[in-house]
Amino acid sequence: MRVPVTIVSGYLGAGKTTLINSLLGEDHGLRLAVLVNDFGSVNIDAALIKETEIDSIALTNGCVCCTLGDDLLMSVNDLLSRGGTPDHILIEASGIAEPVAIANALLADSRLSYAGIVTVVDGTNIEDLLSDPLLEPQVTQQIRAADIVLISKLPDGSDDQVQDKLRTLGARAPTRLSDMPLSRLLFDVTPLPRSAAPAPHPGYVSWQHRSRQVLDRRQLGDKLADRPEGLYRMKGFVLTSGGAYELHIVGRHVEARRCDADETLLVALGPENRISRDQIEAWWCSA
Repeated sequence: MRVPVTIVSGYLGAGKTTLINSLLGEDHGLRLAVLVNDFGSVNIDAALIKETEIDSIALTNGCVCCTLGDDLLMSVNDLLSRGGTPDHILIEASGIAEPVAIANALLADSRLSYAGIVTVVDGTNIEDLLSDPLLEPQVTQQIRAADIVLISKLPDGSDDQVQDKLRTLGARAPTRLSDMPLSRLLFDVTPLPRSAAPAPHPGYVSWQHRSRQVLDRRQLGDKLADRPEGLYRMKGFVLTSGGAYELHIVGRHVEARRCDADETLLVALGPENRISRDQIEAWWCSA
């Protein structure tokens, strides 16, 4: 029997990891195997964790969460070779990945069956993305490729406006994420034909920073307010004089909340024709 595979797509910061974390904790009776870009970002309930290894976390409900390597097919093969075939595989695509290309690659494996593309859309940021001529083709392609479109972070009172906009782009029954029974993603997805061609998209630069530097808390606020315009996505942990903060930047939206961390650890991403790695470094390291 072939193992069904669901691809979780969506642009940077849409909420894919949050969705997967929720699915891992659901009482659906399935042994899920999840391949994510970085399972360390999945906030798994400590009560669910059975054991951890370098590249995987085994859960008490039979699910397993593994890192997604550079070679997708090799990662899937490693997963299926572990023993104890899962009932369903979830793959968290990178925020700048082409979900159709991933689906087509997986269909070449006779052990797998296609169970749909689920695209998560950030309801607070979708208008900005669609009005950006550089990013719009890729975001639209991810939406049109989806068998189900789920809207996260949807502001109160904006349901009709956002859903109507997505329908005009060809989204299939866009639904607020909070209104979707998550088990439906594992049982009730009717796949669409996989004939769409990949959309053109910009190249991206990435940046990483790791240190034990402690920033003045007010300095952090000033720094975030003065961030480079081309910096689209940033996440991680920052040590400040007022304690550690978990940081999330998606476009113009910034969220910083208290957390426990013993070092500053950040990653950032932006279109290569709008920002460079050196510009991000200079901005972060400036006084």
